[in-house]
Amino acid sequence: MSGGADIKPYHELRKATAARDRGLREKVMSLEEAASLVNDGDHVAIGGCTMSRTPIALVWALIRAGRKNLKVSRSIVSTEGDLLFASGATNHIMTSWFSQGIVWGVSKVMRHYTEKKLARFEEWSHMSMGLRYRAGAMGVPFMATRAMIGSDVGRQVADQVKPMTCPFTGEPLLLLPALNPEVALIHVQRADRYGNAQIDGLQFMDIDIAMAANRVILTTERLISNDQIRRSPDQTRIPFFTVDAVVEVPYGSAPHECYGLYEPFFGHLDYYAGLTAKDTAASAQRYLDEYYRAPASWSDYLAKIGIGAVLDASRRGRSIFND
Repeated sequence: MSGGADIKPYHELRKATAARDRGLREKVMSLEEAASLVNDGDHVAIGGCTMSRTPIALVWALIRAGRKNLKVSRSIVSTEGDLLFASGATNHIMTSWFSQGIVWGVSKVMRHYTEKKLARFEEWSHMSMGLRYRAGAMGVPFMATRAMIGSDVGRQVADQVKPMTCPFTGEPLLLLPALNPEVALIHVQRADRYGNAQIDGLQFMDIDIAMAANRVILTTERLISNDQIRRSPDQTRIPFFTVDAVVEVPYGSAPHECYGLYEPFFGHLDYYAGLTAKDTAASAQRYLDEYYRAPASWSDYLAKIGIGAVLDASRRGRSIFND
């Protein structure tokens, strides 16, 4: 994931793209089947941002499947990064910020794993992450920017970027290497059986991630008909020809939010923050045992969080959308 060796020539990207099955076919499968499309060592890009539209159900399935050595990237990482570190699914996360959320401060789990050199938090600026995905989506090897010039963040990744002088203005620029993940995990509000996905609210970097990745796995709150998709084509943000799997998972971002449907499960997130504040590593393992390894299904996971919490998050989410 670092260094020039990860940047693929355009003809290789085109070859991989041309080899994909882009036909209009049904792609619905279970969480477990979707997780099997991710291999140990894959670069996995996670859609959404912070606590918004995080594909928690897919992260849950990958951890339960015992995936290892994943290289993870995301615009801003929240509790899913904690659990990917603690489970051993990854020891390398690339992002612009790593925290459960502003309310709870910097992730104690992340600090434990990085300070003890058990895992790597590779920090880029937020703009740089977006431009790297954009370059990957465009099929170009780099993107030029002014972001990070002169900053400590830029100095930390100096071995992965290239300075240049603009041939038109003579001004200094920085060249950022493209990101082309093996797999993108994206959660949406609605999708059809072919993978046409509709997103309400902020799109974050998801469209570029979907276009940059070799494989795209969607989870959706609701599976709808292709006729419904065609009635509002302007809302379709991710087209079927980028998608390899579709999984219907109600509350697939819980305890994070999904705009228009439910807000964050603040009580549960407070519980998690309090649990991991002391004896961080052991507490993270207890959380994984209780919420990830013990439940037999996603429904059992939601039941463990509690119907009261689900209803409260739904009420708050829908009232905001309707207002």
